[in-house]
Parts: sequence; structure tokens; C-alpha cells
Amino acid sequence: MTQHAPDDTELERDPVAALLAILDLSSSEARTTEDIFTGASLVMPQGRVFGGQVLAQAITAATRTLGPDRVPHSMHGYFLRPGDSSRNITFSVDRIHDGRSFATRRTQAFQNGLPIFSMIASFEREDPGVDHGAPMPAGIPQPEEVPDLEEHLSGMHPMSRRVLSASPIEVRHVGRPIYLEPADPASPAQAVWVRTRSALPDEPAVHRAVLAFLSDLTIQEPVLRAHGLAWATPGLKVASLDHAMWWHRDARVDDWLLYVQESPSARGGRGLSTGRIYTRDGMLVATVAQEIMVRVPDAAAAMS
Repeated sequence: MTQHAPDDTELERDPVAALLAILDLSSSEARTTEDIFTGASLVMPQGRVFGGQVLAQAITAATRTLGPDRVPHSMHGYFLRPGDSSRNITFSVDRIHDGRSFATRRTQAFQNGLPIFSMIASFEREDPGVDHGAPMPAGIPQPEEVPDLEEHLSGMHPMSRRVLSASPIEVRHVGRPIYLEPADPASPAQAVWVRTRSALPDEPAVHRAVLAFLSDLTIQEPVLRAHGLAWATPGLKVASLDHAMWWHRDARVDDWLLYVQESPSARGGRGLSTGRIYTRDGMLVATVAQEIMVRVPDAAAAMS
């Protein structure tokens, strides 16, 4: 069955419905040693697949090869090639291991016969055990106290405005975003409030997948903030290299979540960011790490 990619009108009319549509992967009865699924992509003006979309689809494909008693607790993935958002993506899932407590799946995403993303994820049957979570930082304003995205879109290129305003995820930066201007003062840290723009189904697997989707949003920015860079910096090139995520506790992604991010290191054209995602009442939901490639025309000036 051919997946239907949501068009521009569908995305603008109901971006969350468009997100749910691309997570509704089709499956194939043909199977050798792997399970095969097919998914469409969200429309992207520049034609490149959003990395968070592939994360969400890959974990969805892997989840569908397991029973409801197994939930993902970690994933580690590599972005191998840019994806084409006008074409379907094929996902192959290798059932590497099924144990009494843990199961492991390898998922690869293909276009034109070439892998664009490769992931290994671990699933567990949850049992009682030790329980603690790092506390949420104090003094963060509530999302209602933070300006919404529309207040920061003035002066932005129409294509960039469209990408941000049509996203299924609402993002509110604590402090000024770096879309057009660098951070002042420079700092390798930021916090953002995030949630879907409308309600999601109650199914926990959907919320886990959408959490993976939004985990790729803004995680690159602490690296840019540390070096006085904005997304509009002429000649700036940024690409995600790898992505790791640990799901700690279930939470609704259609309620506000605080995404606290920092960059501990950048060197050799690569920058690392880590993030922690909390419910607004302070429960730690997930931890994220991503390394990016970052190129600027005059690296020496940007590093000074």
C-alpha cells in the first residue's frame, strides 16, 4: 500500500493530524528475517526529511514488532544521509533479541535502496525497582508567561516562518530565540516549553513516538548559542550526526513539557548537546543527547 504524504494544505490546516498520519506506517506481509514498514513524510519546503520524524517513525516500526508489555527505554541512532520528503521511506526492523525482561530491535530507514538512518532500540517489561529523577531547574517561568512563537517571526524569511508556524509542535523559548540574532550574552544552555498544538490519542506508544519527534527540535541551539551564532548566520551549515534518547517515565506530550538543554563540548566542527525533558510539575520524562556537524564561514572568528 502506498502511503499518502500530507500536502501543504493538510499540514497547515491540522499539523498534528498530519503528524499522526505519517506515524501510521503501512506493513508488508513479505518478511524474511526482517519486518518491513513504509511511511510517508511531512512536507518540508526545502525537501529534506526532518530528523525527528525519522526517529519517531523508526521507534514506531520497532514497537510494532513487540507486544504491548514491552516499552522502549532507550534508542541510539545515526543520521547517514539526507532524506527526500517527497518520497516514501522504507523501514526494516531486525528482531535482534527477545529476552525475559529486555528486547532489542535494529531499525534502518531506506530511500532509493540506501540507508538514511540506522537505530538500535531497547525495550523492557517494566518491573518495580529503584526510582529517582534529577530535579527540574528552579526559577523557570511557566509557559503562559513566555511569549509564543508568533511574537518572534517578524523579519523572518517567509519559508522559515511557514516551517515554524506549520509545525505540529508548539515551541516557546525561555528567553529570546536565536532565529535571527545570536544570544546576548553567549551561553551554552537554554530552556524551551514544548507540546503538540492539539490533543493526541490516549495511546502511550503515540506519546512516546511524538516525544522522540520533538526531542530533535532546538537541541542543536545550545552549541550555536555558545559561539554567538544564529540560525540566520550567513553560510552556517548544521546537520545532525547522531541521536540518543532514554525514556524514563510516560507523560502526555499534548501537555506542556520543559526541555532543558546544554552543550558541554564543541570541537573540530562537531558540537554535543544534552537535554532533559520534564513535565511542568517537575517529573523527569526523558534524557536526550545529540552531536551535530556545525560549519561557519570563519570558524576561527566564531570561536573567539
